[in-house]
Amino acid sequence: MTTPVCKGASTAAVAPPPSPLPTPSSRPVRTSFPSFAAYVRDRGPALLRAARSLSANPNDAEDLLQTALAKTFVAWERIEDHRALDGYVRRALVNTRTSQWRKRKIEEYACDELPEPGLVPSADPAERQVLRDAMWRAVLRLPDRQRAMVVLRYYEDLSEAQTAEVMEVSVGTVKSAVSRALAKLREDPDLARAS
Repeated sequence: MTTPVCKGASTAAVAPPPSPLPTPSSRPVRTSFPSFAAYVRDRGPALLRAARSLSANPNDAEDLLQTALAKTFVAWERIEDHRALDGYVRRALVNTRTSQWRKRKIEEYACDELPEPGLVPSADPAERQVLRDAMWRAVLRLPDRQRAMVVLRYYEDLSEAQTAEVMEVSVGTVKSAVSRALAKLREDPDLARAS
């Protein structure tokens, strides 16, 4: 007769049946922690400030916070220590912002030649002053009424109706007088030489 080396070997071969997994309705309910809505209501402004520190645009910061809160809501039942919820949400904010930053679309591409146009030479200030003086001399040669209307329309930047009101004439009179004045300015020989 042989004796077994391990007395419990014969009973160990038969394992007890596994305990059934808890169903969602049989999970313990945490009544000592605040609800998710209460947490968001209490800590929302502080979390929004944290999100705004991660994004320059306030609208993007709100979207970032909503995404982080959605992730927190999904994990609400798995979070063991509800005293550390702020840290969890802040980490979700940072991780979400980092993911957005990594997924951003880059609009710049390397190329052989620079796409910027060459520098456009600016007009000589002396030449601009000569043109400005010639323009004023040409305007001074206009009849008084036409000169007043041109100055009101183009130097004072009034509309045709405003010019008509100031001059106490009709809008049609302003249109025809300004049109004739501009035709005279186009034909002015001094102004043509300066330009």
